[in-house]
Amino acid sequence: MDCCGIPTRAPGQHQPDAASRPSSVSDPEPVQQGLGRKQPTVTEEVSIPGGRFSMGDQLGEGYASDGESPVHDVVVNGFRLDATAVTNVQFAAFVEATGYRTESEYYGSSAVFHLQVRAVAQDILGQVSGTPWWLNVRGADWAHPCGPLSSWQAIADHPVVQVSWNDAEAYCRWAGRRLPTEAEWEYAARGGLHGKRYPWGDELYGPSGEHLCNIWQGEFPVANTLDDGYLGTAPVRSFRPNGFGLYEVSGNVWEWCSDWFLPKYYQKAPEENPQGPTIGRNRVMRGGSFLCHDSYCNRYRVAARSSNSPESASSNCGFRTAA
Repeated sequence: MDCCGIPTRAPGQHQPDAASRPSSVSDPEPVQQGLGRKQPTVTEEVSIPGGRFSMGDQLGEGYASDGESPVHDVVVNGFRLDATAVTNVQFAAFVEATGYRTESEYYGSSAVFHLQVRAVAQDILGQVSGTPWWLNVRGADWAHPCGPLSSWQAIADHPVVQVSWNDAEAYCRWAGRRLPTEAEWEYAARGGLHGKRYPWGDELYGPSGEHLCNIWQGEFPVANTLDDGYLGTAPVRSFRPNGFGLYEVSGNVWEWCSDWFLPKYYQKAPEENPQGPTIGRNRVMRGGSFLCHDSYCNRYRVAARSSNSPESASSNCGFRTAA
């Protein structure tokens, strides 16, 4: 498990017979099966100019185990990045065009935050040890993000969730895109600001007290006051964009990056276009989610890092694509 106790799916956990699951879900074969290759839905993207920035936690607020230091200069080339996280309707187009099945569908269950669950009792397979707010729910997947009694159609303009890193990679291959590197993600999320805590500055709320991102309000994990209007995910473009025109790069959903995760990587990362470690067990996640709260997980800061295994999925993790 990781930030907010996000469960890590152990290899073989609730996994069907090997014959019913591909040897590698990241292999291109599942993407090609079924219904052919329709063109992906149009994605609004932003051109991010290349530049130099200081990467890492300049305010000393990060967790030592996350490796947000030392702060170091990084140069990134120009690239393009989705203005929003990939939505349910966009992911549905991918599934319709390819017949792709996500890892949560192959495993048969996935992690849902306890206040979100939409399932009958027999489909709740148990709590995650040490983090009872996460439940393993049979039938939870991208199309049923909170369990079998939920549906993506009801939240078509929300970020797709219950997608693993491998699933995100499969979508990218179909769409002719890729996942952003961690350095690209942080550079873009900063929106041209230098050394700030959030994509919009140092203060969590706007001048009139308005909410600028979707995170937890109240007592985590038992009572959410819903002051920002959302218990779970918010529709994309619910909050104002950063200086580059990117929406919800703080809160809402964690976003997969291409890099392997290594806490000590910043100590030896190259200055120009770092690609992350060459090997690892977990992949980087960025941005925080609707479950982040300063009493438990303040990783909605722009420098914050987290990670999870490439086959893991949950109701608060999605992705956006780059090119």
